[in-house]
Amino acid sequence: MAKITLGEVEHVAHLARLNFNQEETEAFTRQLNDILEFVDKLDALDTSDIEPTTRAIELLNVFRDDEVRESLPVEEATGNAPVSEKGAFVVPRII
Repeated sequence: MAKITLGEVEHVAHLARLNFNQEETEAFTRQLNDILEFVDKLDALDTSDIEPTTRAIELLNVFRDDEVRESLPVEEATGNAPVSEKGAFVVPRII
């Protein structure tokens, strides 16, 4: 099993612009190594007869079928807007 070192945690923290004290760095190192140890336990399981899935339980599509319908008239859609112009909403410029 690969072990994560204090130096690796410090390096990643530096790249992420995070400041940890020595106690926090040691705690993160222990926690990450615990996670890797758990993953190693999972790797030991025989999953050759297990079909790959994306979810633990099957989900059903709860969306309605698409139907072509009449749209709102532009005047009604923009009627409550504080400011509209030429059938569009006018919003403050951000850039």
